[in-house]
Amino acid sequence: MAAKSNAVRVARTEKLKRATLSAHPADAADLDRLIHERTRLAIVSALAVNAALTFNELKRLLRVTDGNLSVHARKLEDAGYVTCAKSFAARVPRTEFRLTPSGRRALEKYLNHMEALIRATREG
Repeated sequence: MAAKSNAVRVARTEKLKRATLSAHPADAADLDRLIHERTRLAIVSALAVNAALTFNELKRLLRVTDGNLSVHARKLEDAGYVTCAKSFAARVPRTEFRLTPSGRRALEKYLNHMEALIRATREG
């Protein structure tokens, strides 16, 4: 019985690999590790449905600490996925984030890849 279970598991894995390869032949085994991290995916997703969000809005929305948000936002900014504009409103610092076209394309590619994996798994 265990041998049959193993055979089924191997067959599903192979089917998943084939489906992923057909969906994304150039980089089937590679997810965008930058976006794949939970907090960064949440940041990019939030910015995809909002024209812009401030640091405090993102912090409240994602329920993360200042330090955590700063580190992840900086990584996305360094990759060119988000822009960060700093200003003052009534002498209070204001940091606003926006998703760049490159960030939107990276998110779209990531979501397409995940959808292909989900389809392959469900068909399995």
